[in-house]
Amino acid sequence: MDERGSYFNEGIGKDGPFDRLREECGVFGVFGYADAASLTYYGLHTLQHRGEESSGICTSDGRAFSYHRGMGLVKEVFDKDRLDSLIGDRAIGHVRYSTSGDSRLTNAQPLVFKTRDGDLSVATNGNIVNAPAIRRELEQKGSIFQTTSDTEVIAHLIARSEADVVTAAKEALRQLVGGFAFLIMTNDRLLVASDPHGLRPLAMGRIGDAYIFSSESCALDAVGAEFIRAIEPGELLVFDEMGCRSERFAPIERRALCAMEFIYFARPDSQMHDMNLHTARKRMGKQLAQESYVEADIVSGVPDSSISAAIGYAEATGIPYEMGMIKSKYSGRTFIQPSQELREQGVKMKLSAVRSVVEGKRVVLIDDSIVRGTTSRRIVKMLRDAGATEVHLRIASPPFKHPCFYGIDTPDSNDLIASSHSVEEICSLVGADSLAFLSHEGTVEAIGGAFAKEKNGGLCMACFDRDYPTELAAEAKTLGCGC
Repeated sequence: MDERGSYFNEGIGKDGPFDRLREECGVFGVFGYADAASLTYYGLHTLQHRGEESSGICTSDGRAFSYHRGMGLVKEVFDKDRLDSLIGDRAIGHVRYSTSGDSRLTNAQPLVFKTRDGDLSVATNGNIVNAPAIRRELEQKGSIFQTTSDTEVIAHLIARSEADVVTAAKEALRQLVGGFAFLIMTNDRLLVASDPHGLRPLAMGRIGDAYIFSSESCALDAVGAEFIRAIEPGELLVFDEMGCRSERFAPIERRALCAMEFIYFARPDSQMHDMNLHTARKRMGKQLAQESYVEADIVSGVPDSSISAAIGYAEATGIPYEMGMIKSKYSGRTFIQPSQELREQGVKMKLSAVRSVVEGKRVVLIDDSIVRGTTSRRIVKMLRDAGATEVHLRIASPPFKHPCFYGIDTPDSNDLIASSHSVEEICSLVGADSLAFLSHEGTVEAIGGAFAKEKNGGLCMACFDRDYPTELAAEAKTLGCGC
């Protein structure tokens, strides 16, 4: 397994059997826990759905770093001996799926650097929109980049500063535009930061006197940590021998947590905006039922992310919820797909219709989104082949029309079926008997949460309405997840 690629899920892209949105990345941090590496391992394992390409852990004992990174799942990269070699009571960890930056070991995080002031390690989830411009400026000043990941930009900005690391981090963060959740570790400090819009999620918990940080609260639960709160937009938390303090590198601008976290990405047992994800998705399903009821015999959801919405739709309509589709737990990543025939077979490897449930039935099929439309078409055909007499497709989000520049792998708008086709045209293309999407207003109302009275309920809905919360450079069109 070399650093050039040729492993695991690399190369699937748009020609793969599914057109699902790719999970972003996940970060996990620990400060003040004796066996920080093991705790981080379990946290990253819980966040595995956010990135399957690479994983890594860097620890510190207050004097020196120990770290290991590798390509693959957390359980493939780490074993007991590896974890035992990672010494220290503080750690940062990362699981990655790359969309910007090559699929290679050098881009695996946490990134680790030697600076004149000591060691520096960085892990992030998100995308820095203006990273290419900053990178060019730094290279002109003599910086030599070791990776193609835009996460490296902040390390160079911090290393070049003559200020102390906290001040340097603030100065660096103020230069960045985009969505990001950073964990930055030196030999004796841990810094935690969220972008001024809070586009990428980051939660804080506690075990005794130790502080824990995670992209999702479900990982805090998994390691026995008590959830305290989410990191505020524009906030910088500093942990050192003096304890913990909260500072600001920027004021809270328009709050805009990614709506796709609620719709698709986050696990249903996570909590964001003081709202449980399963509950929010059930409410989206109920709202969808109010907006687009159709007579049918059963309701079924595309596993796993659409199950909650399907339950909500069934409860609201009184139509029985049935497990009309099964997802294989063991299909994993697609290693080799040398032909179109095998790529098509990949659908059946991961999803299958339950003939005894759908045969002779009118089925309401709930899904969370439609990207290119190829997956929806294959699933509708699968249900018809299993004997469904009607398939009514209901989507628990608005039409996905515009690319994301803040850390989600989305295609160019030309590849997004909703950007160039009406609902009626999409319905015909996917072969459904009817099709309806949840309205923009219905999505915001259903999600609710602590910031329901703010614009879009404190959510970024740019992939639906093109209202991007930050300025976008022309180069942003080529970017996905920069971590």
